[in-house]
Amino acid sequence: MIATNSSLIPSAAGVILSEAKDRSPFGGILRTLRVLRMRSWLCALPLLSCATVAQSQYPSSGGGVTIPGAGTGEPQAGSVRAVARVGFTVSDMDRSLDFYARVLTFEKVSDVEVVGQGYEKLEGVFGLRMRVVRLRLGEETLELTEYLAPRGRPGPVDSRSNDRWFQHVAIIVSDMDSAYARLRSFRVQHASTGPQLLPKTIPGAAGIRAFYFKDPDNHPLEILWFPPDKGDPKWHRSSERLFLGIDHTAIAIGSTERSLRFYRDLLGLEVKGESHNFGDEQAHLNNVEGAELHITGLRAPVGLGIEFLEYLNPRDGRAYPADERANDLVHWQTTLEVSDVEAVARRLRSAGGNFVSSGVVQITDSGLGFTRGFLARDPDGHVIQVVER
Repeated sequence: MIATNSSLIPSAAGVILSEAKDRSPFGGILRTLRVLRMRSWLCALPLLSCATVAQSQYPSSGGGVTIPGAGTGEPQAGSVRAVARVGFTVSDMDRSLDFYARVLTFEKVSDVEVVGQGYEKLEGVFGLRMRVVRLRLGEETLELTEYLAPRGRPGPVDSRSNDRWFQHVAIIVSDMDSAYARLRSFRVQHASTGPQLLPKTIPGAAGIRAFYFKDPDNHPLEILWFPPDKGDPKWHRSSERLFLGIDHTAIAIGSTERSLRFYRDLLGLEVKGESHNFGDEQAHLNNVEGAELHITGLRAPVGLGIEFLEYLNPRDGRAYPADERANDLVHWQTTLEVSDVEAVARRLRSAGGNFVSSGVVQITDSGLGFTRGFLARDPDGHVIQVVER
């Protein structure tokens, strides 16, 4: 979690990252030189990650993406207009609705069942029937999907925050102590040891308070409180609500450079902030011993932010399951709205991208509120849903 006001973020050079733990007076200089030297040749290879990936029981489903003309700063045809919503697959819709409405005060705005060949091609799941519910908190939307048929697989029981399938949404609260007390009263499952106050040693996040927990299907969630000098001004408006809205979705990644080539250079999102997070508070927030992260926040002109979590330490996070399907409970998808979905699909194909859908799919009904779209994977395997309304 970082503030997205760029004036509050130190320059990238000020937070150059490393895996070393040396905090001696010369440690930062040596770490910087090592990382820059290593990345200068690793990133020259377009199909390689710029980060060392640990061996895993799961083969990686992410692919290298080479973006023609990347880094020119020119807007691309079909750039993302909005990060409209984020969602995931649930096992019991009624149970999930009770949790999100009763515990976190989300409000239901739509509840539909969809079926048919168009949705099968879109989701890459044959013979599906889905119940899709959209919930609103403040100005933001969360989308829950239950596969009535066919049922998918549960998520790994030993998931950690540095595994590549990790994704969460950050829910902003007006009072951290009250929000945590409310979660305790409903006996939610902890992911962090408790709310953490990030220290002054992390300039991009100093003063932020945060806590990770889980929903009934073990999807990770975060509650987040911004001090007055950080966060979008809307989070500081006077409000009687405890849970205010969703600021961003965060994804664990293997390489910031590789993910930027996808989200910034191909899709057109803009970098809004960076932070180098480390220390006891960060480790207890993520519940990963020795956690050290490079965090990058990106945004489209409208909607949620997308936050990269690159673990510099430890490097033992497991790869996204190569055989993941949209009906599995590990599945999340972030919906991006564009004006020309065909243009985005062409760019993704030319870059060697990984499609979940059979291509751009025409939707013949208005059940989900868009007419054409497709699902694809980012370089680490996270799913984006690109739609044209």
